[in-house]
Amino acid sequence: MNLDYPLIGSRIKEARLAKNMTQEELAAQIDISVAFLSRIERGSTHINLKRLSQICNLLEIPEGYVLNGSSSESDNYLTPEFSHLLKSTNPQTRKLIYNIAKLIIENEEENY
Repeated sequence: MNLDYPLIGSRIKEARLAKNMTQEELAAQIDISVAFLSRIERGSTHINLKRLSQICNLLEIPEGYVLNGSSSESDNYLTPEFSHLLKSTNPQTRKLIYNIAKLIIENEEENY
């Protein structure tokens, strides 16, 4: 999976602004320079998992959302991934996947 660093950066910036936090405040809390945070938000530098986790914890957003636009709490969790997966299969495999998913869902409904 190729990471889209400009998109990751824009999601971080969006979350920071939603918390009414300045770049200076966020950078100080994770002990990085404002210039480095600015580069992260513009997507002109890569962010490692440690920094990503720190930022997500402070901004109270899931790493999954920052990396791929969804999280396990969202309504569209893994929808693009499933769509891509299904498009890469033949019709017989697609039907098998559908039937298995249907059985799992029916089993879940019976247990609740």
